[in-house]
Amino acid sequence: MQPRNMSMSGVVDLAAVKAAQEAKAKAEQARAEAAREGGGAGALSPADLVIEVDEAGFERDVLQRSAEVPVVIDFWAEWCQPCKQLSPVLERLAVEYNGRFLLAKIDVDANQMLMQQFGVQGIPAVFAVVAGQALPLFQGAAAEAQIRQTLDQLVEVAEQRFGLTGLVVDPDGEPGDAEQSAPEVPAGPYDSLLEAAVRALDAGDFGGAVQAYRNVLSDDPANTEAKLGLAQAELLQRVQGMDPQQVRKEAAERPDDAQAQIDAADLDLVGGHVEDAFGRLIDTVRRTAGDDRDAVRRRLLELFEVVGGDDPRVAGARRALARALF
Repeated sequence: MQPRNMSMSGVVDLAAVKAAQEAKAKAEQARAEAAREGGGAGALSPADLVIEVDEAGFERDVLQRSAEVPVVIDFWAEWCQPCKQLSPVLERLAVEYNGRFLLAKIDVDANQMLMQQFGVQGIPAVFAVVAGQALPLFQGAAAEAQIRQTLDQLVEVAEQRFGLTGLVVDPDGEPGDAEQSAPEVPAGPYDSLLEAAVRALDAGDFGGAVQAYRNVLSDDPANTEAKLGLAQAELLQRVQGMDPQQVRKEAAERPDDAQAQIDAADLDLVGGHVEDAFGRLIDTVRRTAGDDRDAVRRRLLELFEVVGGDDPRVAGARRALARALF
């Protein structure tokens, strides 16, 4: 399995970053560099930090974006008087926090299904989604001091656990600039390091390949080929030394055992059974909760990275995961 023979595109999932502190440091560095360059491609204007979301765009605007930045959801309605007090405060704080979180406003009258999926009993209700995981924040028109404290805790958890340090905001940018900007040209060249990683993979030196790809990403965190190569090398390193018969026996005997299903899914993918790997983990997400469920979800996101985001099987599995989570 050589990275150069597989798809090189796709959404980068933060679950592929193993060490939280390393992820945080890299994200902070990238944010600082982009800010010094005046925003550049992908930078948002302050107006882009508050978005209207509906059921059709929820996966794209909330679930996928939550892999880049915490998404705070404001459930509101036009007839709700407390909403008219809370929503302006949240919108102002979204701009003040300067990209540390994205505010998604959902009109419950027009999006009853989302309201039901989140278990909203009354409005205003505020939730957050971080790396695909929903977290209830508070209900009702809370005091601004309480809101700030909650947002500070959310930002801290997103940074420490997932390396999410937020989006780059260009204060002089116009709304929509992020979509209109041309993509940045990645730094380089890294051909020699990438070739060394491929040679290590061919030789079965998966640890060496992992290190080579990480060396590229330490200088160029956005290098797509290195991201995909790292995800593949880590997968091969995980299955190295596994007893396939024993792994599959344990998975069959313990369908609710998160680690047993994760190990079996790794073997499925290495064996080319992509849909089986995805389906196994999505089913396990439905059957588990808490830390086990989060571990399964994160491994599924890693396997998405291995296959590539432009693969239709990944798109279908993302939709199935969203349904399983909500």
